[in-house]
Amino acid sequence: MYLTQGLHRVLQQRPDAVATVFGQRRTSFSLLVDRVARLAGALSKLGVSGGDRIALLAQNSDRSVECLLAAWWLGAVTCPLNTRWSAPEIAYALKDCGVRVLVVDDAFASLVPELKALAPELGPVIHAGEQATPEGLLAWEDLIAAGESREDARPAGDALAAILYTGGTTGTPKGVMLSHANFWISSVARMAEVPNQVQAVTLLVAPLFHVAGLGRLVSQLVTGSTSVLLPAFRAETVLATLQDERVTDVVLVPSMLQMLLDHPSFPSCDLRHLDRIIHGASPISPGLLERAMKALPNCGFQSAYGMTETAATACSNGPYRWSEGTTLGPQALAAGRVCYGNEVRVVDADGREVPSNTVGEITIRGANVMQGYWNKPAETRAALRGGWLFTGDGGFMDNAGYVHIVDRVKDMIISGGENVYSAEVEGALSRHPAVAACAVIGVPSTAWGEAVHAVVVLRPGETVSAEALRAHCRSALAGYKCPKTIEFREALPLSPAGKVLKTVLREPFWGSSARQIN
Repeated sequence: MYLTQGLHRVLQQRPDAVATVFGQRRTSFSLLVDRVARLAGALSKLGVSGGDRIALLAQNSDRSVECLLAAWWLGAVTCPLNTRWSAPEIAYALKDCGVRVLVVDDAFASLVPELKALAPELGPVIHAGEQATPEGLLAWEDLIAAGESREDARPAGDALAAILYTGGTTGTPKGVMLSHANFWISSVARMAEVPNQVQAVTLLVAPLFHVAGLGRLVSQLVTGSTSVLLPAFRAETVLATLQDERVTDVVLVPSMLQMLLDHPSFPSCDLRHLDRIIHGASPISPGLLERAMKALPNCGFQSAYGMTETAATACSNGPYRWSEGTTLGPQALAAGRVCYGNEVRVVDADGREVPSNTVGEITIRGANVMQGYWNKPAETRAALRGGWLFTGDGGFMDNAGYVHIVDRVKDMIISGGENVYSAEVEGALSRHPAVAACAVIGVPSTAWGEAVHAVVVLRPGETVSAEALRAHCRSALAGYKCPKTIEFREALPLSPAGKVLKTVLREPFWGSSARQIN
């Protein structure tokens, strides 16, 4: 169960198959393995050995894939860093996990002097960009050309494969420790239910520092399928790539899907070969899913529920395809049923399992669950209890085993003593034809403790009043759940993974208060 295992298999069966596509470069699996083995040899000469950490601060590219694979080939640990972090946040991660080598691309090469000042113990820095290598950095292609091919270390399944940093909105980020087995088991278990076809052409536009992007790359390596890489999400570029590369599979967060559907060039794109969209990272609204299914009737829509701590997917749902008269019931909009290799139960505040259809905290157990948080034993003990991962997600399981997410536990709004789940209110708002996107938060209220507040982005050319939206909500929800106030914005603040940053939305109302509840 080591993550380079798929490379050896595809070398025996289809060595000339295309492994990666990046811009004009098309790399076969045989060439990829040769470059990875040489890069591993070069890293070894720089002093990197098994268990050492190699940080990657770069956008998606074929060289980013080579970096990850070379680390695993050597038995080292990859640390893909959030490309939207500030220099102090990046330096924190570099120091926290004791990085031996840092790899940067053109977008971040200019940041190296500041990072070295903030983290003076930082070792060699490798430039993996397309432009000329800056002075003081090591050139990617020179290292590979001079590197001596090294044998694959084939680390054991429980060997640490990656440290993925998560959180950071309250306190310092946590480094999630994921082993080779965590990734491999998660990928293979998912594919037992949701096959990853060998001939599939998958677009990797979700960042590789996020578990959705990295987890999908692992699946591509297991099956020996083609990965098309884009450095960042740009709706126009994504649509052109989906069409020109005849992409069959893509992983998107709902906000990305929304932007594709809204783009002016969407109606003219030929996407008939797109067979499956896997959506996750945040719940999809019923309005958006219905719209997407109707716009792409040949495509199956599959939801994936999981988190960094579960090496991606723990529950899945679908795929669902459009047909006339299609209506999405509660189960179609659920996170889904538990995947093979996982167990899920819903518990109360004391950790006791609750009956079906009762809201509590979702907990997960399985061989895909993380080893813990790097250098954070207290946080590890809080998250891993009695063999179960406490996710922080509030939800329930129905009588058919479908897991329904209602909110983050910490995001639940308590208004007038009643529990209000923002996802439910967002679902109602999203069904209004004028609404493109929305987010619901709790804001301070002297009368109710907290009041339901909605932030709404309208579809291009649409207008609607706050009162009309409240009336729309009242037709589907109890009065206490309907937004007391509504504000309109041009866009919602998003994380690099496409999740709505509710902490940013709350800031004007709650300020710096650590206790964001009344």
